[in-house]
Amino acid sequence: MSNLELEVLGQDDAAACCSPMVREPLGEDAAVDLAKMFKALSDPVRLRLLSLIASYEGGEACVCDLTGPFDVSQPTISHHLKVLREAGLVDSERRGTWVYYWVLPAALAKLSALLQTPTGESG
Repeated sequence: MSNLELEVLGQDDAAACCSPMVREPLGEDAAVDLAKMFKALSDPVRLRLLSLIASYEGGEACVCDLTGPFDVSQPTISHHLKVLREAGLVDSERRGTWVYYWVLPAALAKLSALLQTPTGESG
């Protein structure tokens, strides 16, 4: 299933998804899930891949377009994409001989909501 449009979540939608750490402590399951996402994003190549995928028109990119901007081999790019997919940050679909990737907005909303400072407080 392709995702041609990325839904932009407002602050109310993000708050409904999960509470920032400053409002209430994370539960064990939530911490494990979020740690996987942050760990996946801790690698500069994966962070750039996520940004590159999200920047493509329509919100999805062919794997054939993701190898050029990096000074690493195609198998290494495939490994990084697998890590992003297993962390729940991107999804993919095979179309013929190519695989297309798109960012999962709900995952980004979880990360964003966790790091938000409550209204009225400055960081």
